[in-house]
Amino acid sequence: MTTDDLADDLLRSAARISRWASRHAGLELPWAQTRVLSLVEELGPARVTALAAADDTSQPTMTTQVQRLEAEGYVSRVPDPDDGRAGLVSLTAAGARALGEARRARARALEPVMAGLGADPARLRDAVALLAELVEATRATSPALTGTP
Repeated sequence: MTTDDLADDLLRSAARISRWASRHAGLELPWAQTRVLSLVEELGPARVTALAAADDTSQPTMTTQVQRLEAEGYVSRVPDPDDGRAGLVSLTAAGARALGEARRARARALEPVMAGLGADPARLRDAVALLAELVEATRATSPALTGTP
């Protein structure tokens, strides 16, 4: 198996697991909005353009998602102190709770599947640790995930 094949398998597997967990979690918020909450948590107060870049989506699409989340009280917008014409999107306490609930629901959906694998828990922990290292390595090379547009 080539490195390209391995990377492709990893990406497809991660995406499929994420979609499966979202479908089976019974989320109250649509997954797209939950993902935006996660980005806001990760980036901290951020402009819509930075959120759109981090999510690899258009600015109008991200604006719509942010407006929906703002209407529900999950995010708030404040003027950017560096540019009064722009605003920063921040996670509210209600948004943090909704995000935590969504994460727990997705984890609960996946737990029985993981248990059914019969895999050694240490092996699963090692796999998760390796994925966490990969996340950190990608974060270090991505301006969108460091809060810079």
